Amino acid sequence: MQNPSVPVCWEVPNRDEDRTMTPNGSALVTQIVVILAVCKAMGAVFRNLRQPQVVGEMLAGILLGPSLLGSLTPKLWAVLFPASSLDYFSALSHVGVIIFMFMVGLGIDPRQLKNYGHAAVLTSHASISVPFALASVLALYLYPKVSDSTVTFTSFVLFLGTAMSITAFPVLARILMERNLQQSRLGSVALTCAAVDDITGWCILSCVVSFVRVEHASTPIWFTLTGIISFVSVMVYGVRRLLQRFEIIYRERGILGESVLGLMILLVFLSARLTEWLGIHPLFGAFLMGAIMPKQEGFVRFVLDRFETITVGLLLPLFFAYTGLRTRIDLIRGREMWICCGAIVLVAIGGKLGGSTAASWLAGMPFGEAVALGTLMNTRGLMELVVLNIGLDLKVISPPLFSMLVMMALTTTAMTGPALDVIYRSRRGRLGNWKTEAIGQQS
Repeated sequence: MQNPSVPVCWEVPNRDEDRTMTPNGSALVTQIVVILAVCKAMGAVFRNLRQPQVVGEMLAGILLGPSLLGSLTPKLWAVLFPASSLDYFSALSHVGVIIFMFMVGLGIDPRQLKNYGHAAVLTSHASISVPFALASVLALYLYPKVSDSTVTFTSFVLFLGTAMSITAFPVLARILMERNLQQSRLGSVALTCAAVDDITGWCILSCVVSFVRVEHASTPIWFTLTGIISFVSVMVYGVRRLLQRFEIIYRERGILGESVLGLMILLVFLSARLTEWLGIHPLFGAFLMGAIMPKQEGFVRFVLDRFETITVGLLLPLFFAYTGLRTRIDLIRGREMWICCGAIVLVAIGGKLGGSTAASWLAGMPFGEAVALGTLMNTRGLMELVVLNIGLDLKVISPPLFSMLVMMALTTTAMTGPALDVIYRSRRGRLGNWKTEAIGQQS
């Protein structure tokens, strides 16, 4: 039952009453063609603007949704994207995100965590704890305006804090590569902090998802917690050793056959299914499977190359479109709701950028380099959209809050490149030093 004191402005107007026809195969193919064409076009435009391609693809998803196309040409939008097609996009994008999370885990080398300096230790913790704390305070203001009594305040706070704490490791790595900074001290510290953030953030998210599900399920919390600990222990101390066989096969043959890659995919989805059965989100299982895979550079590059084309080229654009179809900017109505949106963006930037900058500066990094690191840590990108869709599926966040957080993800990701360029210019050539200074060296 809805709290009568809470405004109902997030209720989605029913525009889909007459859109009940299930799309046939040709209609689905048409939708995929339109989505890929718009995503690739927007990605190319933003790449020419020195922005990560993912920013353009994220925006393309919103442009194809009810916020723009559905508002300008509702009849065309109703024909292109009937309500029943959401189920298809949900299934296809879910598969894509599971594989993508496996790729993210595969790209993170735990051995890096042993080598980062004091700056990385402090920054990685501050980049999670500061935005989480600020989001918890902001939740006191947001909860009565964009939520209701069907969501407990504890669940709301935990999820909002997690959403504010995420850093997009893949997007951050791409930005560093485009600027030839991946081997610099700044790049090394940023990648290490982002890796720690990803591992910590997904562990926190798994606990939050478990907490929310336990609140609405008959499964006792002790079963979920015991299951999580047991599963992670078996994966890290048992399955990880067995997975070394993949790297041995690659080293002996210089290639992995289709049957071997098929077995790897099977293990990814099996891990995802087990974590879902335990009450965690399946993406955590896919991420963990990638994280415990062998980390020999050639092996990792080979596997990523095989998975990347179909995942990044086809399945992730469908996920962006699916997210865009669920984003309703028109639900952010009135001055008060836009104040909420602005507060979310400011708190997200202040917590992540401000917290990371302060922590790295206090740890001894030069101020300009500390600001650059904070700017990189403020990148959210695709990882944020994954988290937000989980929250919307769990009904922890409302459609208007979902739309606000999507706008926050776009803003924080899009500002990273231009902000770095401004920092470089203001430092008058210090970029060259940042490229050559070793990690842990003090200036």
